[in-house]
Amino acid sequence: MQILRRRVEPAYPSLRVGRGRSRRRTVLVALLAAIVAAGALGTAAIATDTLGAGHLFQRLIDKVDRFLAGPPPDRPTIATVDVSDDPNEDLEDPDASPSPSPSPSPVPSGQPTPAPTPTLPPRVAVDVDILQEHKSVFAHELRDDWCAPAGVTTVLAILGKGAPTEARQKEIASRVGEWESYRDSHNGEWGPAAMALALEAYGAPGYEIRAYNSRAGALRGAAVAISRTSSPAILLAWRGAHTWVMSGYRADADPLVFKDAKISGTYILDPWYPWNSSIWGQSDPPGAFQDAAEMVRNFLPWKRPEGLYPDRDGKFIVLIPTVPRT
Repeated sequence: MQILRRRVEPAYPSLRVGRGRSRRRTVLVALLAAIVAAGALGTAAIATDTLGAGHLFQRLIDKVDRFLAGPPPDRPTIATVDVSDDPNEDLEDPDASPSPSPSPSPVPSGQPTPAPTPTLPPRVAVDVDILQEHKSVFAHELRDDWCAPAGVTTVLAILGKGAPTEARQKEIASRVGEWESYRDSHNGEWGPAAMALALEAYGAPGYEIRAYNSRAGALRGAAVAISRTSSPAILLAWRGAHTWVMSGYRADADPLVFKDAKISGTYILDPWYPWNSSIWGQSDPPGAFQDAAEMVRNFLPWKRPEGLYPDRDGKFIVLIPTVPRT
């Protein structure tokens, strides 16, 4: 009889992925030898994942591997850009265009005529999604701490930079040592800068890490970027512990025209799907619309237990595309 178990992640799931394949194999062999010595019953339980034994065994391997790997390198990486997201300010984000003003009132005869200004278009609700088929570009995280390589794999598939295969995700995960930095993730391995560098390495340059003071500003900034570039944004959900790929949004007005447009929800591809979380609940299928209540519940200000990040703490963090898709 097959025993089904619910997938459960720690309160602060890590964006990390293993380093040092040869070192991991050495540790794995040693641990397997100990388990075999303990008896064939334990080995069988791990092989069949009986009562979650295989999952716990993998976690033990990961902990030993991370201990042996040592601290991440403290080297320069992509900086986080602090964005003023007050819609009453002239520059709502670095790429935003000013909202057009109404046409001026008639000028009395004999007075100089002012320069014409754009006519304000009607304010109408918009529903934008750059994808028609979400499942074909979706990558489920192969391990419960692989949301970052899975998210990168999904974004690359959306941009036509390779299929979202397990082999692609494993390859991206194995290269994290090229991009990790203590400044990006005190835990080491995956942080938003590592994701941006991975995207660039696979042909998708121009992703910036932006920190917003409010959720509304962050979603508006992401919506503007998606509409301008036809490329997905990446939201750092679950207080910075998880990756959500955002492919579209609904708003009460076009954010490219009205910088005070209110985003009422987003279209999300969640690498956690189809797993259930004891903390965050059942994940939704790729392309599900996450309304305002779900965004409030999941898209929370950055707060990590491993230490302080002065340029991110208390902010809403988004990986913003800046290069239009061709």
